[in-house]
Amino acid sequence: MPQILIIEDETRISDFVSKGLAAEGFTSQAAATGAEGLGLALSGGFELVILDLGLPDIDGFEVLRKIRMVDEDLPVIILTARTSGADTVAGLTGGANDYVPKPFRFPELVARVRLRMKDAAKEAEAAADAGHELLTHADLTLDPVRHLVTIGKRTVELSSREFDLAEMFLRYPGQALTREQLLRNVWGFDYDTASNVVDVYVRYLRNKLGASRFATVRGVGYRLVEEKDYVPAGER
Repeated sequence: MPQILIIEDETRISDFVSKGLAAEGFTSQAAATGAEGLGLALSGGFELVILDLGLPDIDGFEVLRKIRMVDEDLPVIILTARTSGADTVAGLTGGANDYVPKPFRFPELVARVRLRMKDAAKEAEAAADAGHELLTHADLTLDPVRHLVTIGKRTVELSSREFDLAEMFLRYPGQALTREQLLRNVWGFDYDTASNVVDVYVRYLRNKLGASRFATVRGVGYRLVEEKDYVPAGER
């Protein structure tokens, strides 16, 4: 359940907002001072902050500034009696995601809360997608995050060890990898170096991903062939 921080020194208002949020499926916690609110906001335990500007100890703009020094992504909605255009501009340019003047209508406030949390979720998803690495070799695609392997549009089932071995090859295309390197990185340092387990699993990968994709380097180990040299079985 989303957790929202309310930094508001007027108990009447913070209680009203908290009860309204609870009715909408949110949990919240209130802080009556800027110092307490800032500490909670920077704890990492909240998904959105509702911030009053007229706090008894620290001006709300200063609280916002300090939040943004540490966390650029935490959504902050300013809820304040300061309604001048200058304050609104200062709040939005200072890093607030929204600015709601008092008195306010709760349905509007909760709509803005949902919108800003949705925006934050989309940004987080976009950031994750941007860092989502796919490893490819000709028609083969390996997705380390989703643990998914496809050849063209066909999904290929690999065991955990087969997947790790395939990933090792795709991370070092064209490079001869010794049996010792493969044992150390896929099976662990303490695995028996006299074992033929690498040869067995390379055979598994050849059967599932294409025999001509993996070349034997005599006296050394194996390598993933260059894409230009790979010929799918159906095209030979």
